Amino acid sequence: MKKVVLSFLLLNLVGIAISQELKNVSLEDIWKNYTFYARTVSGIRSLNNGVNYTSLQRVEIGNDVIKYSYTDGDLKETMIKNADLMHDEKVVAIDDYDFSADESKALIASNTESIYRYSSKSDYFIYELASKKLSKLADGEKQMYATFSPKANKVAYVKNNNLYFKDLSGNKEVQITNDGKEGSIINGASDWVYEEELTLVQAFKWSPDGTKIAFYKFDESNVKEWSLKYYNELYPDEVRFKYPKAGEANSKVDIYVYDLLTNKTIKADIGNDYEYIIRINWTNDSEKLAIQSMNRHQSKLKMHLVDINSNSSELVYEETHEKYVEIPTTIFLSNKDQFLITSEKDGYNHMYLYDIKGKLIKQITNGKWEITEIYGVDEKSGTVYYQSSEMGAISRDVYSIKLNGSSKKRLSNRRGVSAAEFSKTYKYFINTNSSASIPYYVSVNDNSGKELRILVDNKGVVDRLKGYDIAKKEFTTLNINNHQLNAWVMKPSNFDENKKYPLFMFVYGGDGRQTVMDEWDSFNYFWFQHLVSQGYVVVSVDNRGTEGNGAEFRKSIYKQLGKYETEDQIEVAKYFAGLSYIDGSRVGIFGWSFGGYLSTSCLLKGADVFKTAIAVAPVTNWRFYDNIYTERYMQTPQENPDGYDENSPINHVEKLKGNYLLIHGMADDNVHYQNTAEMTNALINANKQFTQFSYPNKNHGIYGGNTRLHLYQMMTDYLLRNL
Repeated sequence: MKKVVLSFLLLNLVGIAISQELKNVSLEDIWKNYTFYARTVSGIRSLNNGVNYTSLQRVEIGNDVIKYSYTDGDLKETMIKNADLMHDEKVVAIDDYDFSADESKALIASNTESIYRYSSKSDYFIYELASKKLSKLADGEKQMYATFSPKANKVAYVKNNNLYFKDLSGNKEVQITNDGKEGSIINGASDWVYEEELTLVQAFKWSPDGTKIAFYKFDESNVKEWSLKYYNELYPDEVRFKYPKAGEANSKVDIYVYDLLTNKTIKADIGNDYEYIIRINWTNDSEKLAIQSMNRHQSKLKMHLVDINSNSSELVYEETHEKYVEIPTTIFLSNKDQFLITSEKDGYNHMYLYDIKGKLIKQITNGKWEITEIYGVDEKSGTVYYQSSEMGAISRDVYSIKLNGSSKKRLSNRRGVSAAEFSKTYKYFINTNSSASIPYYVSVNDNSGKELRILVDNKGVVDRLKGYDIAKKEFTTLNINNHQLNAWVMKPSNFDENKKYPLFMFVYGGDGRQTVMDEWDSFNYFWFQHLVSQGYVVVSVDNRGTEGNGAEFRKSIYKQLGKYETEDQIEVAKYFAGLSYIDGSRVGIFGWSFGGYLSTSCLLKGADVFKTAIAVAPVTNWRFYDNIYTERYMQTPQENPDGYDENSPINHVEKLKGNYLLIHGMADDNVHYQNTAEMTNALINANKQFTQFSYPNKNHGIYGGNTRLHLYQMMTDYLLRNL
């Protein structure tokens, strides 16, 4: 009897242990079931009263626009019910929306089509909130960047490369430009390279009083074409667009100003001593337009103030650097003749206050950290709200500071990365926070930083995580090549320092992004969890050339793009390979885009260090990439041929010893498939064996349908066989 009871107890204990056993992360969890996808709040718009805001709520068709209170969280009303929006007996699904300045109308974007990374076109509709009347903005082709005038009586937009506005009082469409032509002239929107590298998308702005529109005109007639093929029919479709590669001709860009009162257009005169016009900003005076330009090397920044009446210009700000100047954030105050601008002139990105004539009033912030975003200026209190890396390069926090540099205060108090969206009165902000181990936590805070209520806590994701074997992401710093580099390490939960583990390195390594950040990642982070469960140690290190550690650290790669990044990652691999628990004969590396370039370069130049590399959408020859990005760091191929040749992997294929998996989307408009095609030819000519996989009709992101699951399954299988 005792034996029976004992057996029964043992069986129950085993059953409990099995029921509590933690699961390993599967690829289906990540890319099919989206088990770890964390919600945020989308489509936030602050209302004029500063007490309420709206956001989008997904419904069966489109989205409803819901009005909430900042303070108590109550749902005040459904301002726009998507089911009520009918046109031609069909529901107009809301993709995006915006309110007019007086909040009497809303612009509804529907049937949105993505064009490139940021650009899109939509069918736009005007919705009158009081009468609930819906009317289509324009007939014919879809429109781009529809924007209300400041007085809410007009809407400007781009259609077929021309700029238009619609007078809502008379329902009259006015065509401002007539010379727009595909492949030749673009009015009010940007060309491919400005969009990708200068993040300039909407290329027109209303004046503060709504009487003028300043706009870009791109003449891309002399820019060479690139073509993409899509394999859907018996014969492939071909899409052609202008893409200026390193050393090649750019669009000729000018700024024009259209006066709605006189129906006249002038070309703003800032001379011809520029290659790029990077930004335009109206001042608090609708007769004064600020135009920022750069030379081709991007080493000289100039800001001219153009008087629209006389069409004369005055140079009010200038900055030069022996390497290159970063594009600043510029804000003109509405109640003073002053502007706020960011600069790295002291070695770190900080805020400066100038008067309208260009006289420095005050450096507002300083220190060995970076301003990463400016949210706005509350001019009544003289307070600037911004995001910075003051707590450390792997973190981001929300701060406030007076325009005179006093009373700086940290407003976010949670670990990791915080980003804010402020109310129009700057009394409240919606804070989105996350860390490496905690998914997005969205709260309403007042402008002292006090948390008022929680909007999203992603408790469902947090609870699901409890059922999985999750490795901790351990942050550290490494002394590599006499530089302190930020890093993280992930080890199996049953880690045994007496065992030997294969090492898998994740890299990006280019300017504009850090892989070592204390923030949530719903995808790659969980792929690394899957690999850790297979017995790999996974690490990532931010090399020289990445953000977060000042201008000298980031710009140290000048004229040798990829050289020091590769050297750092090879030394990182050697460091880990020398640890007692790493099998130095099994070191692998993976990256995408610049990271794919870097993983390729490491495998070739570190042939005795790396056993395996996976490169997705890599640049293999810097001559193949666009000119704004490449020349910023390298000058032109004509000026710096050795820098281009020595740091292009295609010229080092004879060094290949390890396993190489090369992957690319065949419709990549950014890093062209040419990079992989030419690399393939070079490897064949060198008689080097490797594995190559192409995704037809896929762009730089390689996604859609089952694609990501297929991609990550392929990469995982490759690693299990070859590392």
